[in-house]
Amino acid sequence: MTDRMRAAADVAVKTCLAVKPSDRVLVITDTKLERIGRYFFEAAQPLCDEAAFVVIPPCKSHGEEPPEPIGKLMRDYDVLIIPTYRSMSHTEARREACKNGSRCATLPNITQETMKRAINADYDRISELTFKLAEILTKSRHARVITSRGTDVSFSLDTRSGYADTGFVTKPGGFSNLPAGEAYIAPVEGTSNGVVVVDGAIGDTGVLSSEDTITIDIRDGYAVRISGEKSAKRLTELMEPHGKEAMNVAELGIGTNYKAKLIGNILEDEKVRGTVHIAFGDNRSMGGNVRVASHLDGIILKPTLFLDDKIIMKDGKLRVRA
Repeated sequence: MTDRMRAAADVAVKTCLAVKPSDRVLVITDTKLERIGRYFFEAAQPLCDEAAFVVIPPCKSHGEEPPEPIGKLMRDYDVLIIPTYRSMSHTEARREACKNGSRCATLPNITQETMKRAINADYDRISELTFKLAEILTKSRHARVITSRGTDVSFSLDTRSGYADTGFVTKPGGFSNLPAGEAYIAPVEGTSNGVVVVDGAIGDTGVLSSEDTITIDIRDGYAVRISGEKSAKRLTELMEPHGKEAMNVAELGIGTNYKAKLIGNILEDEKVRGTVHIAFGDNRSMGGNVRVASHLDGIILKPTLFLDDKIIMKDGKLRVRA
């Protein structure tokens, strides 16, 4: 197990982040993932002149800002590796560090199994498909997602750009989740309408059972009603403390990682090829205008995705080839 963990950390540091001797590398982890964080620190240390390792308390929500001194510290390093329990992807600290030139990979709530399985992938293969889909998203003005379980939701994408999360973070200011593998876009605020039935996973629900799906009614860009059983109540508890903006339809994403599996951990779940995810909350990291300390991705299984009335995915089968 240790050898496979080290191999995965090596892929992240050498292939994805391309750490070189002149780089200053900062690994930020928390008390929940400190053991995993050390694998990345130990992989980076021999490759660069300076590597630092910082442990912080776990944040309460995805998108919560780290302690202020950590945010300042992040801007001083060339490479940031952030395996933390809650995601720092959608924080001003991360965005400001990348704006300052840092290359950053976040790995929220990553597990040892995800490291061993999904990080050690062919990123050239993932990259080709992901760039194609991101380009299609950029050129599209409208999107619609439907499923046999009841999802039927539409969004405007007009003027918005698609992004490719390929796993390659080799240029200053670059950013990726690891494991990588998704094309995503921020729908125009206020334009999303319909119903989303989350039947894969969202937030802290784990893999949803067929009896525990979550139905989210969306009107004019916001979730206005969340219904279902146990997991729906849990999702409501996660979103409500952050107010209305946590209900904002923030993202439409398409998974492209052929090694990823649905395991009930959103970091890996949203990368599963053949799925679509719709996120709620913060969208500033993808060109939107909403800043809130919450970003929750809902995984939709076997979707049919229309972009400008062209079918891009049919019942979970991509029609775009790489």
